[in-house]
Amino acid sequence: MQKARIKLASADITTLNEVIKSIVDIASKTNTEICGPIFLPTKRMKITTRESPCGDGKASFDRLEMRVHKRLIDLGVDERALRLVMRVPIPKGINIEIDLLDEK
Repeated sequence: MQKARIKLASADITTLNEVIKSIVDIASKTNTEICGPIFLPTKRMKITTRESPCGDGKASFDRLEMRVHKRLIDLGVDERALRLVMRVPIPKGINIEIDLLDEK
């Protein structure tokens, strides 16, 4: 039996959760076997920069952080469900990968 593994990643957690909710709704409507969403570790990218454009003045720093949230969903392969998942509108800023796996 085959299954589809969907990997989602985004810096914006609200849009990511909306896309996941629509995929789960499609799976429940088509009675497709679903496993997930599985929460993967959040990647944090931190940058510390000096506030002053020149080297003079007070030594004050800006600390910036960007978080990339990742989720994983496994779907049982149902042709109708996969077509509906492919039609889900993906907002800008969300990375999505769909892999077909053979289950042994």
